[in-house]
Amino acid sequence: MKILHIIPAYKPAYGYGGPTESVSRLCEGLAANGHDVDVYTTTANGKTELDVIPGVVADVEGVNVTYFKRITGDHTHVSPSLWRRLAKTANHYDVIHIHSWWSILSVIAARIALFSKTKVILAPRGMLSEYVFETGNSGYKKIIHKFGGREILKKCVLHATAQSEYIECRKLIPGWEGFVLPNILSLPDIGIKETGNECFTVIFMSRIHHKKGLEKLFAAISQLSFNLKLVIAGDGDEAYVQQLKQLADELKIAPKIEWIGWVNREEKFERLNQSGLFILTSLNENFANVVVESLHMGTAVLISENVGLSDFVSENNLGWICTLDTDSIIEKLNEAYLGKQKLDYIRKHGREIIKTTFHEQVLITKYYEEYLK
Repeated sequence: MKILHIIPAYKPAYGYGGPTESVSRLCEGLAANGHDVDVYTTTANGKTELDVIPGVVADVEGVNVTYFKRITGDHTHVSPSLWRRLAKTANHYDVIHIHSWWSILSVIAARIALFSKTKVILAPRGMLSEYVFETGNSGYKKIIHKFGGREILKKCVLHATAQSEYIECRKLIPGWEGFVLPNILSLPDIGIKETGNECFTVIFMSRIHHKKGLEKLFAAISQLSFNLKLVIAGDGDEAYVQQLKQLADELKIAPKIEWIGWVNREEKFERLNQSGLFILTSLNENFANVVVESLHMGTAVLISENVGLSDFVSENNLGWICTLDTDSIIEKLNEAYLGKQKLDYIRKHGREIIKTTFHEQVLITKYYEEYLK
């Protein structure tokens, strides 16, 4: 099968978070299974550009990747050269799978792809929900949705990475045809060790952004009756990070927090293993790769009900689910602190459950089956 994936940023632009890693893993898995896989992406690497030759096909882990020059250095990722190439080649593919929404790149790419006879799949990657419509350039999003965006989406096949995302998307576009398949992740084959921490250590590992709910987590930590250390691994807008540090000072919890910034892949899994609990009190999160990564390292999770994997965690007893109410976060943190038996169970069996549910070869086969439909 000949498959084209379109995404605003591709590896090694890891600063864009989970989609960059999970989409590349999907492409590599499909290619390893004998499919002809191409990727159209941009040179985007945050505020800079990747050190690649634009417009030339590069072999990236067995995948034919073409990085196109973008003419804007922001989240719009405007790339006329990508659109021109797509217009010429869209008919060459059996399936075109587009990842993300709202960037001008994705919206116009979807419109061009739909002019071909090729099946077009659209994975919003958490970009279609009531929360998203009410935050960050909401007026711009509503205009796009009203004047063309909605009709483009209806003509594509929806790919949601969690059932909760599927439900959210179909609320916005009733009857939208689609399927649910989780992200495919590359999980290391390294041993799980005991933590040996002097006090209860919890880790937040993600992009530092308002939707991650750190203010709510800080408020809860300030009212705990036991000693806790919070490790924050990630980076974000410097002004916002300073606001959070000021809030920590005001709540008198600054000494409990260790800010370690962005960590590489090797350190990421080591840090997760060293922690007693991973925590993510997001206001909105379609999947959250790091939840799977944490459980793979035997570390239980405490996540909000707004995280796409909350049902999976609850059904498999792999941690604790809270609301965004401060009292709920406090209650679940207390339960985790006192829940040694459950923490030990997850450390021993978490990886086994993850391997069964997110087995790469099984998921690759399921993606192929959806492409065939």
